[in-house]
Amino acid sequence: MEKIPVTPSSKAPFAPGALVIATLCNPREKFWGMILVLAPEGLSLSGAELASFEDLAVMVRDGEPFTPAVVFFPMHRIERVELDLADGTLPSLSQRFFSKTGLEPSVALAPRADSIPIPSKEPA
Repeated sequence: MEKIPVTPSSKAPFAPGALVIATLCNPREKFWGMILVLAPEGLSLSGAELASFEDLAVMVRDGEPFTPAVVFFPMHRIERVELDLADGTLPSLSQRFFSKTGLEPSVALAPRADSIPIPSKEPA
């Protein structure tokens, strides 16, 4: 099976599927993940807190069950969003994740159907 890398285009670098690091405020935290939706209301990502990155890579490498967090951050909390790219000789988080786990981040971070809440159509 041929792998097609998910890479943002130069015209829309923050398109769905792009791997990013989001810096948030109030409280200050960082989140690594794959963009699901970027809208005026906020940013939806599938991923993990940056502080948990190493633990996540070990979990995935060891074959432990893992479901990425599917989260929404309102725009007033977003301080910065940057593409997860290598910096000179420093590998990107995506490259580090792949080297530690052998799994493409775009595959690992793809939201599972059972992790996305679906509103009930039944009356309350």
